Order: sequence, then structure tokens, then C-alpha cells
Amino acid sequence: MMRIFLLFFVLFCSTTLLAQSTAELEKQLKTAKTKRAQMDLKYQLASKYMSSDSKKAKRYAFESFDLARSLKDKDMMAKTAYLDAEIHLKKREKSKASARFKTSLNHAKSTGNTQLALSCLNKLQTIAKQERNYRTAYQHSQAAVELLSANSGKSSSSNSQKPTSSNTNSGGASSAELKKLRDDNIRLARDKKILKREIEDMNKTLDALQLDSEKYEEVKEEFAQAKEKAEKEINAREEELANISEEKDKIEASKKRRDRQIAKLSKEDLQKELKLQEAQKELMQASLETEKSQNLSKILGLAAAFALVLILFIFSRLRSNRRAKKALEEKTKLIEEERQRSDELLRNILPEAIAEELKENGKAKAQKYDDATVLFTDFKNFTRVAEKLTPEQLVQELDNCFRAFDFIISQYKIEKIKTIGDAYMCASGLSERNTMPNDIIKAGLEMQEYLNDIKKEKIAQGLPYFEARIGVHTGPVVAGVVGINKFAYDIWGDTVNIAARMEANCEEGKVNISESTFSKVQYKFNCNPRGKIAAKNKGMIEMYYVNSEINN
Repeated sequence: MMRIFLLFFVLFCSTTLLAQSTAELEKQLKTAKTKRAQMDLKYQLASKYMSSDSKKAKRYAFESFDLARSLKDKDMMAKTAYLDAEIHLKKREKSKASARFKTSLNHAKSTGNTQLALSCLNKLQTIAKQERNYRTAYQHSQAAVELLSANSGKSSSSNSQKPTSSNTNSGGASSAELKKLRDDNIRLARDKKILKREIEDMNKTLDALQLDSEKYEEVKEEFAQAKEKAEKEINAREEELANISEEKDKIEASKKRRDRQIAKLSKEDLQKELKLQEAQKELMQASLETEKSQNLSKILGLAAAFALVLILFIFSRLRSNRRAKKALEEKTKLIEEERQRSDELLRNILPEAIAEELKENGKAKAQKYDDATVLFTDFKNFTRVAEKLTPEQLVQELDNCFRAFDFIISQYKIEKIKTIGDAYMCASGLSERNTMPNDIIKAGLEMQEYLNDIKKEKIAQGLPYFEARIGVHTGPVVAGVVGINKFAYDIWGDTVNIAARMEANCEEGKVNISESTFSKVQYKFNCNPRGKIAAKNKGMIEMYYVNSEINN
């Protein structure tokens, strides 16, 4: 008896503490001003409510994922998708949990979060085993082994001289090694981008230097003219030296004549004559030395002036090149950021394959898909509900619903086509890999489940709410891009019209499918036949309501 009392007491204390912690977090959420703070608080609330209130947990997990996607925080997108999957798994919603785990796996791989990716693969393997789908379980196991092998190979090649840590995970790779692997991958990608930009800058700098070579030729020509002038000066001085040499020769001849005369002169006269000649000779030598020193000074001055001009020119070119290189780096960085932003916007508007084709060719060819599935949604009494809301409230409610629809179809291979007023249109089977309509039916059921949860909250608050009709049809369509200035990806064909008739003949809160869609999903979903119903301009069409998914 005492043990039972202690157990109840512990449960009561834990419940009280949980209520206090969630209340404190919700209070902080109301005062949070930044998206990142709201994202973190909603993630914490989803974690707290997972054990006590699964609906609130799912709601906060979805809102945290949406904020992470708007902030482009792929690491947080991976974590919130994983938390949402855990919530669905706890409610035994295995198909929804598998879809969320796959989303988390993709984002974890893109951010290099190997531990989270391995956790997702482990969960997917466990679900596949429980459903006795051993082939899929084996594929997930192989993917985990390949992921661990790739990370272990990179770690061993980059750290061949370091001993392996004893604190390893189940695949043999330590958390420190995995972290270093992620850092190395990020560093290598960054270095690759920097090297690519430096090569482009070097090519541009070479082009600039080639343009500056013309100025160098002009300076070279000026130097040649100065050199020619100096050579002329030197030649003139050499001619003067030659004249001086001639004068010297004349003096020597005169000296010889005087030597002959000296023999006739007296000793005293001879001494005077010798002194005079010595003085003249010293005077001539002094004159020659002066001329040589003046010529040498001029030559050295010209050489120093040329060297100074050349040094100033080279210094100015180096400074201008550095400034030009810095400006080019900044412009290149801005251009790269704008290109990435435009690529991301283009992928947000168009399918990835169509966006790549438009970037490469400037246009995209229309393609026909024989087994596409089109889904239409439309809100019941939208005009009546809109009259009860302000324009801002109406836009906010529509945005919340369409954001939820976007999140739901992002878990499956479904392409959003467009929204028209309060109508929402999407399609699957627009690729060769996914032609079965199973996923789009699951998405339609999740949309109605989301709207039903919102409806209960609105009724409790006494506020107007939206109820949707959903119609689905499978058949051939043609898809392509139309327009010149503003691209729009759209689909055409009778399949689109029949899907619209399915929606128009549906009750609110239901998913209405055609006979062609039913023939493909009849063993996957519980459906109620409605018989043949008259559709506008289409005659009598066999229709079915989808109730739930069949759990194998």
C-alpha cells in the first residue's frame, strides 16, 4: 500500500513540475520577439508536451519546423522533423513517422549531422521490421553502414597519425572524429570556393596588367629617349676628350721641339723651362680629371632619376592592383550571394529539374506524364467566413492553412502547383520515380486532420473556422513553364478538370477520389463507394470517399 502511495505521489509531483515548466515556456513564448527565440521555445514545448498532450506537441513541432525553414536553419529543420516523427511514432502512426524521419535524414545529411542521420536510419529500420518489410529494413541498414564507412574513411585519411578514441558509437566512429569530419568538409568546401574566386581574380588582374603594359611601353620609350640624350652627352664629352688628347699630342710635339732647344739653353733657363712645363702638365691633368668627374656625375644622376621613376611606377601599380583586387573580391562576393539567392528563389517557385533546365537553356520543354495524380482543395463558405474577419486576419488564417499544407506535402514526393484565392492545387507523379497516388492520398487525409484540429480550437474560442473539400483524380497531364517575365509552372489536361469536379462534389472534411484513383489505392485505404454522381460537363462519374489508411 505504501509503495502505491509513493508511486502516485511521484507521478503527481512530476505532473505538477511539467505543468509549471510548460506554463513558464508558454509565458516566455508570448514575450519572445525574434523568430529564432520562438523557434527554440516551440521546440522545447513540443518536447515537453510529447508525453502529456500529443496534439499540442505536434502543433508546436510543426510551427518550430516552419520557423526553422524560414530562417534556413537546416540543422534545426532536421531536429524538429525528428521530434515530429517521434510524436507520430508514439501515436502508432508509422507511415507519417516514416515520412518525417526521411525528411530529418535528408536535412541531417546536408548539414553533416551524422549522429542524427544514423538515429533516423535506425528508426526507419525498426519501423520496417515491425511492418515485416525486411527488404526496406535491409536497405536502411546498408545506408547506415555506408554512411559510417564514408565518415570512418575520411577520418582515417585525415588523422592517420592519431590514435583512435575508445569512446566510439555503434558504427566505430567517435563523436570527436565525426565532428572533425564535418569541420573538415566545411573547411574544404570553403577553401574550394576561396580558391575558385582567387583564380578568377588572378585572371582579371592579368587582364588589367595587360592593359597597363601600354603605359609601361610609354615609360620605356621616355627612358629610351633619356638614354639617347645621355649617350649624346657622353659622345660630346668624348669628342671633347679627343680634342684634349689632340691638344696633348700637340703639346708633346711642342715639348720635343723645345727639348731640342733646351740643349742650346743654359742650365738656369732649362730649369725654368722644366718648371713651366710641369705646371702646364699638372694643369692639363687637373682639367681632364674635372671633366671626367662631371661626366660621371651626370651619368649617375640620370641613372638614379630613371631608377626612381621606375620604382615609383612599380609601387603605384602594386597599390592600384591591390585596391582593384580587393574591390573585385567584394563585388565577386556580392555577385555570388545574389546568384545563390536567385537560384534559391527559382527552386522555390519551380521544380528543381525545371529550374536547372531554365538556368542552362533559358527555357524548359513541356513534358507529358501518363499517371499523374492531381489534388484540389477548396474552403466551404469562404465568403461567409471572410466577412467575419478583418483583411489582416483573413490573410493570416489562409497563410497558416497553406503553410500547413506546404509542410504536409513536403514530407512526400508531391509538387505544389499554385493557389487560386482559397483554392490549393498540388500533384504527384510528375517524375518517373513516383507514379502511385498513395502519398497524395495520405497528404489529403493529413490536411483534413489538421483542419479538424484547428476547427476544435476555434469552436472552443468562439471564432470562425475553415472547412475544406478535397478532390483527387489520376490520369495524364502536360506540365511546363509559361510566361516570359514571371515564370509559372502549371499543368493542363482533362485530368485537372476531373479533379476539380471531384472537389466540387465532395462534402466538407472528406477526401473524394475518382474510380481511376481508387483502382490504384483500393488495397491501401478504406474507401466508401458513392456510386455514379453527375459532374458538371463530365456526365456520370464513379466516386469514392477515403476513410483511413489500411495498416498492414
